Amino acid sequence: MTLFNFNLIKIFSLFAFAAILAMILAPSMINFLYKIKFWKKEARKKTITGEDASVVYALHKDREVAVPRGGGLIIWISVLVIALFLLLLSFGDKYWWLKRINFLSRSETWLPFFTLIAASLVGLLDDFLQVFGRGRYVGGGMTFTRRLIIVALIGLIGGWWFYFKLNWDSIHIPLILNFPGGIDLSIGFWYIPLFVIVMLASWAGGVIDGLDGLAGGIFATIFSAFTVIAFAQDKIELASLCAVISGTLFAFLWFNIPPARFYMGETGILGLTSTMAVVAFLTDSIAVLPIIGGLLVIEVGSIIIQLASKKFFRKKIFLATPIHHHFEAKGWTPHEITMRFWLVGVVLAIIGVAIRLL
Repeated sequence: MTLFNFNLIKIFSLFAFAAILAMILAPSMINFLYKIKFWKKEARKKTITGEDASVVYALHKDREVAVPRGGGLIIWISVLVIALFLLLLSFGDKYWWLKRINFLSRSETWLPFFTLIAASLVGLLDDFLQVFGRGRYVGGGMTFTRRLIIVALIGLIGGWWFYFKLNWDSIHIPLILNFPGGIDLSIGFWYIPLFVIVMLASWAGGVIDGLDGLAGGIFATIFSAFTVIAFAQDKIELASLCAVISGTLFAFLWFNIPPARFYMGETGILGLTSTMAVVAFLTDSIAVLPIIGGLLVIEVGSIIIQLASKKFFRKKIFLATPIHHHFEAKGWTPHEITMRFWLVGVVLAIIGVAIRLL
């Protein structure tokens, strides 16, 4: 067996293993979340600017009650179990392939792996405060400012690690005139602020988590795209980690498609968006991240456009934001929106991968 074939088998096998393990763990986890009533007492009533979210509340007031948050637990706990299990197996000497199937490595996966776990734990705390919080935490969890600071801090640590520990200070810009393969643009110390900005922008894309199956399908597509890019760059361990995350997301979707048994919650969104940003830097794919994650950009963009229009023109462009709620208010059924967004997400991911691999 050639090394290429082994690596290909490794990635596909880990994807399948992750999906199967997550499917096995999910029922018990779902029952636990229902047992402790891990859900918000009512749908969101306020926008991020403090105004009444009347349209969204009317659409979701009966749907979100008694459906638990925290579905993201299935994703990162499955990844953690698989990573530790394979690491343990790699200590054996009986079979050579047990050493090679482990995907934890200092050069490729330590940072995204620990980012996933750390950010997911912070998100879990936020979910807990939204459900069981008292006083100022009732219903809303952490304040927007506090979440912003935490995400920025994660980005600052990641940027510092890349710049000072990995000696990275350039980004790849594809499709430059007269340079078909693109160029590597050195930005020096500005690499750290860029890392923070990308981390914050990725986190903002978490607003896509608003309909059954929507976020899970989009993030499964994004991490599958980065699996291909990492494999093409011969970063096999990173490709394996992305494949494992994708596998858990496919299992997550089994229970999250309409009618959802749970919602992803901040423990899923914060972990996935933070890890996505780190993986984009590790594969030097920042320039195509807005394409691969194009729907996240569209979702955030719709909010920015709506806020700007209301501030300067005193009128709304969309019936509700993010934009998936606009289509929902126009009469599209949730599953129509979800499946059409999935299709658009797949096309954008393919375009992004093609541009990066040129």
